[in-house]
Amino acid sequence: MSVSIEFIFLIIAIGLCVPTGVLAIECIGALWGERSISEIPTEVRSRVAAIVPAHNEEGTIEATIQSLSAQLGNCGRAIVIADNCTDDTAAVARRLGVTVLERKDDENKGKGYALDYGVQFLAQDPPDVVVVMDADCLCGEGAIARISSLAAHRGRPVQALYLMEQPPQPQGKDSVSALAFLVKNWVRPRGLARLGLPCLLTGTGMAFPWSVLRSVSLASGNIVEDMQMGLDLAIAGYPPLFCETAIVTGILPRQSQVAKGQRMRWEHGHLRTLLTQVPRLFKEAIKQRRFELFAIALDLCIPPLSLLVLVWGIAFLGAVVFAYFGIARSAASILTLEGVLMVLAILGAWAKFGREVISGRSLLAIPLYILWKIPLYFAFWLKPQTQWVKTKREI
Repeated sequence: MSVSIEFIFLIIAIGLCVPTGVLAIECIGALWGERSISEIPTEVRSRVAAIVPAHNEEGTIEATIQSLSAQLGNCGRAIVIADNCTDDTAAVARRLGVTVLERKDDENKGKGYALDYGVQFLAQDPPDVVVVMDADCLCGEGAIARISSLAAHRGRPVQALYLMEQPPQPQGKDSVSALAFLVKNWVRPRGLARLGLPCLLTGTGMAFPWSVLRSVSLASGNIVEDMQMGLDLAIAGYPPLFCETAIVTGILPRQSQVAKGQRMRWEHGHLRTLLTQVPRLFKEAIKQRRFELFAIALDLCIPPLSLLVLVWGIAFLGAVVFAYFGIARSAASILTLEGVLMVLAILGAWAKFGREVISGRSLLAIPLYILWKIPLYFAFWLKPQTQWVKTKREI
């Protein structure tokens, strides 16, 4: 019996070495230097088209279009896809002078189908670069020029730095959620870029050379279509680049149920992609003899941070209890080292990148944040979310 317990805990500890080790390497890599990529070639001039998929976004679409149009200038155009809208999204967008395409399809719902609709429209007069922007996000100064120039110059997809602002009067879980988002979308991609490796796509603030975008299928109801598209492009030979100097921002939902619904869609999609695509990436890495695909697979092996900490915590407590009775001591030692690595990685990321926006006191809410998300992870095993559901926007 003791041998079986020892073996089980040792397997769990060794299994956790991959996500904790990769997380530590990415976070440590992000701490070096001031920039994750070389200077962007501003001399590149391209015709740019921005696609904005929008489903009932009348309250937020105006600010998004204004921030986008101001940067597109005379060399670009914006196309809003009013996808199965029942509000005045299309009217608001038309009033701002952009091209609006209204799509009605009760069977095929989701952002992927909206993007495909926009790309089919652009095929009549293809641009050099296509930018994708969510309808509730704002572009930082110069963001569109940076990602479109880099995409045109390198011939690869480019992901801007996509961050979430905390809502007014944030609670502890809002701050922890913002920190987790910051680690996932800024620290880890920066660390990968410093190591000369590609990143995952995060859904908004993305730029694609036209020929590259046409090489993959977009029409799908995948709830994390951006992540899947990035993996498909990487396997096809176009791994995404991270552009840290181009910033796109959104706002975390204030209402608890809305925030939980958004997190459920993101994390269920992430876990499903992890389980289905990691084997595919390893297979293609061996077949194509490309280390970058192996690196993407390892990066994808990192589950949502709260789940990683939860699984580690349960395993660590169990191993410590059994170690007291002389069982699973090796596993307890390995798990202790993994815990130290995670703490150092997260604290280092917060100290360098999140200290100004997330107070140290907010870190004390991490245990409560993890408890808040436990039902979400149970739901993944009992009734995983597989269909795209729109997050309710807050103006």
